[in-house]
Amino acid sequence: MTLLLLQAGGGMPQLLLLGGMILVFWLFMIRPQAKKAKEAKAFQENMQKGDKIVTIAGIHGTVNKVNEDGTLMMETSPGSYMKIEKSAISLEWTKNINKPAPAEKA
Repeated sequence: MTLLLLQAGGGMPQLLLLGGMILVFWLFMIRPQAKKAKEAKAFQENMQKGDKIVTIAGIHGTVNKVNEDGTLMMETSPGSYMKIEKSAISLEWTKNINKPAPAEKA
């Protein structure tokens, strides 16, 4: 009789384990990725003329004109322009080139 009762109540720990796995997956995988995507979208929407940028292909330039169709004109060297998609801008690399230089220690 006791063996039968132990087997009947065995589903609850499995459900808790499954729920815990889903929670951990959401906390460590889905939530940070969604936050990063939201930050990248805000960055791309707020680009203005004169901003220094780097594309995902590693091309450095300056924003010359932001178009309404999701593209922008990037000046790579004086008088040389490229039309690129806003989604081709690398958020991490652009932040890296725009951060202030470290102060030198004497």
